[in-house]
Amino acid sequence: MTDSSDAPDQTPITTADRLLEVQRIDTEADQLANRRERLVERDQLHAASTSLTTWERERNSMRSRLDDLTAVIERAESDAAGIDAHRVRLAAQLKTVIAPREAEALMHEMATLDEQVDALDTVELEALEEQSDVDDRLTAHLSTESALRDAVSVADSALERATAEIDRELDELSAQRSVARGELADGVMARYDRVRASSGVAVAKLVGHRCDGCHLDLSAAEVDVVKEEAAVSDGVADCPNCGRMLAL
Repeated sequence: MTDSSDAPDQTPITTADRLLEVQRIDTEADQLANRRERLVERDQLHAASTSLTTWERERNSMRSRLDDLTAVIERAESDAAGIDAHRVRLAAQLKTVIAPREAEALMHEMATLDEQVDALDTVELEALEEQSDVDDRLTAHLSTESALRDAVSVADSALERATAEIDRELDELSAQRSVARGELADGVMARYDRVRASSGVAVAKLVGHRCDGCHLDLSAAEVDVVKEEAAVSDGVADCPNCGRMLAL
């Protein structure tokens, strides 16, 4: 004689049970998708990328400044060379001048040219000093590039691993969802999708007199109506407060 305690559980699976399973799967998928967007690895990659972008901006700024200083130095040297050539011509002309007033004018012009050369020399010296300082800072700056790029690479790999793991879980849930949805009537799933689109959670349990979706109590009369509806709808009714599908 077979012991009845050994017999398999023959409790039928209701539409309410299947809806709760679909809701469980969708809730887990939503939580995973949210976690995927909020991964600490994503923040770490953003921080590393931002640091590298800042580094690149500073590097470019220093290189641009070096280019500007080089142009200043070359222009000062060129202008000074032009002035020197002009002074040489004036000096040669001075040797041929006899009139004192003309000689005085030439000497005054040569003195003015000397002042211009001195000013250009000052500009060139200041530019050379700044160029040396910027060049030293750029050299030190470039020495940190490798570490910054490595940090971005490590953070990117970590994020890729983390998202890949979540994606695998999402793929598994997607397969489960297809099976679970396939066990429900099209009309039921259409109703589920409409409620889920508007409320996020489409299916809730009736716990005592309370809907655990909106957390509002139903009156005794409302509970009776819900139970009657569920009795003819394979355990499914509508919450009179939030419109969610109640599983009894």
